Amino acid sequence: MAKLGKRMTGVATKVEKLKLYSPEEALKLVFETKSAKFDESVDIAFRLGVDPKHADQQIRGTVILPHGTGKVVRTLVITQGENVDKALAAGADFAGSDEYIAKISGGWFDFDVVIATPDMMPKLGRLGKVLGTKGLMPNPKSGTVTTNVAQTVEEFKKGKIAYRVDKFGSIHLPMGKVSFAPEKIIENFKVVVDAIIKAKPATSKGVYLRSVGISLTMGPGIKLDTGLLSKYITE
Repeated sequence: MAKLGKRMTGVATKVEKLKLYSPEEALKLVFETKSAKFDESVDIAFRLGVDPKHADQQIRGTVILPHGTGKVVRTLVITQGENVDKALAAGADFAGSDEYIAKISGGWFDFDVVIATPDMMPKLGRLGKVLGTKGLMPNPKSGTVTTNVAQTVEEFKKGKIAYRVDKFGSIHLPMGKVSFAPEKIIENFKVVVDAIIKAKPATSKGVYLRSVGISLTMGPGIKLDTGLLSKYITE
């Protein structure tokens, strides 16, 4: 533990706690905070000026990272008929209907994303509390309720991720792994920032981007100058 403490202390000294870094500085610095022996995730955290208690400010959606997250995404498709074969052919790890609903009811969660066709949503409804607390309940806004299971499976396998604001008004997203080439992290970063800024609800008043920080799994947070992020908004 002492050895870990010394290493983390050394890493922390590279980051000025009160400084707001430009995106370019922060994205360069984050690679210098690598300390773990495993391939750490590069994460971004947004604290937003929204009140999730209001339905019209419950931000959620999806974004396709150009270079993926670096994580193998296990997809479960709840569907029936020919869609089962289509899902499996597209790369789904699991596909079926009642048998998987029963497995989830029994405590099985060996998957990262649940995709469902609209006709299966009534059956999935009884798992709402179980899947909802884990952020796994299919929802049209997150792109996980679809009639095109093949395309949706392919998108999530390639790097599509769903995001949702939590009760504190924050959103946390992965942007790749520290083993990625820096330019790939930068491209993923631009896409994520663009998506979150564009997701601002019309009813959100005042400062929207209250704070934004990036970090590695085991690294210190690096705070960004939010005033410099508007340049990443695309038309």
